[in-house]
Amino acid sequence: MISKETIDKIIDTADIVDVIGDFVSLKRRGANYIACCPFHNEKTPSFSVSQSKGIFKCFGCGKAGNAVNFVMEHEHLGYVEALKYLGRKYGIEVQDRQESQEEAQDRLRHESLLAVTSYAADFFKRALLETSQGKSIGLSYLKERGFDLDIIDKFSLGWAPAGRDEFTRAALKAGYKKEFLVETGLSIERDNGELVDRFYDRVIFPIHAISGRVIAFGARTLRDDKKIAKYLNSPESEIYTKGKTLYGIYYAKAQMAKDQMCYLVEGYTDVLSLQKAGVSNVVASSGTALTVDQIRLIKRFCSDIVVLYDGDSAGINASLRGIDMILEEGLKVKVVLFPNGEDPDSYAKKYSKEELSSFLINNQEDFISFKSRLLLKESNKDPMQRVRLISEVLNSVAVIPDAISRQVYVEECSKRFGMKEDLLLDEIQKIRSKKKFVETGYSTNFVSSKIETGEKIPKFISDTYCESAERELLYYLIKFGESPLFLSEDGVVSGVTVSQFILTELQNDDLEFQNLVYQKIFDEYYKIKDNGAEYIQKYFVNHRDIEIVKIISDILYNRYTLTIKQFIDATLPEESSLSVTVPKSILIFKARVTAIASQKLNDQLIDAEKEGDEQLQLQLLSQLQLLMQIRNSFSKELNRLTI
Repeated sequence: MISKETIDKIIDTADIVDVIGDFVSLKRRGANYIACCPFHNEKTPSFSVSQSKGIFKCFGCGKAGNAVNFVMEHEHLGYVEALKYLGRKYGIEVQDRQESQEEAQDRLRHESLLAVTSYAADFFKRALLETSQGKSIGLSYLKERGFDLDIIDKFSLGWAPAGRDEFTRAALKAGYKKEFLVETGLSIERDNGELVDRFYDRVIFPIHAISGRVIAFGARTLRDDKKIAKYLNSPESEIYTKGKTLYGIYYAKAQMAKDQMCYLVEGYTDVLSLQKAGVSNVVASSGTALTVDQIRLIKRFCSDIVVLYDGDSAGINASLRGIDMILEEGLKVKVVLFPNGEDPDSYAKKYSKEELSSFLINNQEDFISFKSRLLLKESNKDPMQRVRLISEVLNSVAVIPDAISRQVYVEECSKRFGMKEDLLLDEIQKIRSKKKFVETGYSTNFVSSKIETGEKIPKFISDTYCESAERELLYYLIKFGESPLFLSEDGVVSGVTVSQFILTELQNDDLEFQNLVYQKIFDEYYKIKDNGAEYIQKYFVNHRDIEIVKIISDILYNRYTLTIKQFIDATLPEESSLSVTVPKSILIFKARVTAIASQKLNDQLIDAEKEGDEQLQLQLLSQLQLLMQIRNSFSKELNRLTI
């Protein structure tokens, strides 16, 4: 049992920003720090850390707690092991407490798997540096590739002996159990029960988790036999998921967080050569197609990715496939193509550190330039090919979640292709709407002449927050989402549903809720909307996220309205007035957004006048004039919508 004094000392000593910063790239915002949550997928940060209070809270998935809770959740450790982890970090001795039998079994199993891989890494490293075969074959090969003892030691490179069961026999003799040798994939059990080594007669590349512990291995044969796979990897296990792991992440994460950028390569030797050349913020997808989970892992530490590939067609195609995935996760992406016949590994060996650094900096292309240049080679001035090129680029721009970033890229596309921005923006909006409707199961072919909500919100408005108006829309969505917006005089259903109308109106102006929990409710609604109103309300009232339960309960049972209530007769059923109240709620939402945006522009104009920036003043005045016209339009429409 760990004494209360020891627990209190750990909790008092552990700086939560320091602890979480080992795993997530935190950015200061006011008194707190924010990041994208490491426990669930999100494009906009909802994970907040309070250094003064010593707690973290994710407003998306609801996870919260102190430094100990974070380590438990993130590293899948029990309470005691999390305390030991923090004790080791801060030099505090921790005496164990009695665990439950289930906790002890889970911890021991997990630790046993990691112990086996740790032993294997040491075994392979000794075999490389201390055996005659390892030195004459494995070590000679690595040195020929330009890897010195510093890099070999840093990444724990090794050698798997040629004997078919040398590792397995040594591990069993050292007391490691058969089940863990098989589970980690280090040993293979034949039909007759015999155990043999998975890795033999190969150079070994240990794969480390973010925490630095060895979780798997990659192995390269030095034979020329084409019947033998060049690379062999550990199978997936309880401690290793290939698509969620990046080679070199443990050694790169600190520099990634510092530079807010990482270089992404394909193979182990690319990482090693760049590390040797002084490029620390480099990770590899280990020769596999880039996955969303790998991108999200990078996103925890930095916001920019520079993809490094050789100039062959396979590398180029891989770049194109990965670009949209990176963009969709909200990261900025650039690409560096090496000259024909070169890759990051060979280039780093051939040129000096200074020349390599200069090449990486001076040859970065944004994805529009990169994609356009590659596809233009294939167009041969064919108009149809040019259409395909523009469509490909716009498809990439459309997946970018941030509206301001999309606008910047649209301006670039307009200059590059000689096309009007409005035309490109409309096309991108169609792509985004189509994608959203496909995800939610809609058809976009609905139009109603009764739906009029005035002017479109200009693109320069973003991140404008009006919680009460967002809450009002959630009320109608949750309570009446699948009700018809319009009823004919004889009560016959016509027109579109409330949820269709709200989604379309927000998409038309490229608006999203700024309250992250509200946006999560909004997104989840459209995934379950076909199950009926009773199911929807039950789903949210019993949601696993306590924050969502509280919000839905407040919305359904303690309705707070913005201004709509004054327009509704208390004796009038709400369903009969949806055709007025829902469009009015949309208009109020947009009116509040433009009002807040106008105030922000006024503040910016005052600052611009103080600084004497005439060009900025003219730009802001033009935007204010446009907003005034839109707000007048909203006012007229609001006066028209009466019961």
